Amino acid sequence: MEGRRISLSNLDKVLYPETGFTKGEVLHYYATVAEPLLAQIHDRAVSFLRYPDGPDGQLFFTKNPPPGAPDWVTTTPVPRSEDPSAEQVVVADMATLMWSANLVVEFHIHQWPAGSPAVADRMVLDLDPGAPATVAECSAVALWLRERLAADGLDAYAKTSGSKGLHLAVPLEPTPSSQVSAYAKQLAQEAERALPDLVVHRMAKALRPGKVFVDHSQNAAAKTTAAAYTLRARARPTVSAPVSWTEVEACRTPADLVFLADDIGPRLDRDGDLFAPLADPAQGRPLPRARP
Repeated sequence: MEGRRISLSNLDKVLYPETGFTKGEVLHYYATVAEPLLAQIHDRAVSFLRYPDGPDGQLFFTKNPPPGAPDWVTTTPVPRSEDPSAEQVVVADMATLMWSANLVVEFHIHQWPAGSPAVADRMVLDLDPGAPATVAECSAVALWLRERLAADGLDAYAKTSGSKGLHLAVPLEPTPSSQVSAYAKQLAQEAERALPDLVVHRMAKALRPGKVFVDHSQNAAAKTTAAAYTLRARARPTVSAPVSWTEVEACRTPADLVFLADDIGPRLDRDGDLFAPLADPAQGRPLPRARP
């Protein structure tokens, strides 16, 4: 692959028993979506949620480069309080993508690019429904947030989380993560005031049944979010899939916004990369400062 020799293993191993989806099919999926996925992650420190025995096996989150990483895999410094010299993998090319995929991973990224720790070029709002609320309620909240963001001159793009909810992503001019976090918290609080029967901005589980938790915390510099196009470690090979606002507006049931690996190729052929603006620095807009 691109002049690199990569050993791929256990291709017939079933990773998703509910559908029979194998490790070979996981690798084929990532090869199929490499162009838009790499556009989202190629210049970012990547964390891996590994699930080598499928979603019912052991899951473990790793930030450090995995043992045995080839010497051609690029890394970038990501200092942490417990390890000032820490580094993380940067998935910069197809070879690194396929090496990573062979480890069986979800791809998670910061909101800031490599080399600019704590200077974000995007904001993320994670809309997480508390049962019996579903992604349909998340869609209603997403539409309100889209209009609210537009009032501040910001464009929002939606994707499924690959689990129960939605993610909204906003391209920004480079902005300190602390400012992005403050603004995102302000938005979540405004949403709760405007939609008190539908939204909660605090994480406390007691507050969440039947409501949508607008999680603003993932804008903190240390936090990561599942990348667009990553597979998720769920019962089926669901994908964190970019969706159009027409699809969000039309959502009435959870099934309306569930996309599996086999759905993504045809969606890309039909719609292109709906998250392409997030990878274009020219699309970044200035962030209003959070009000006191």
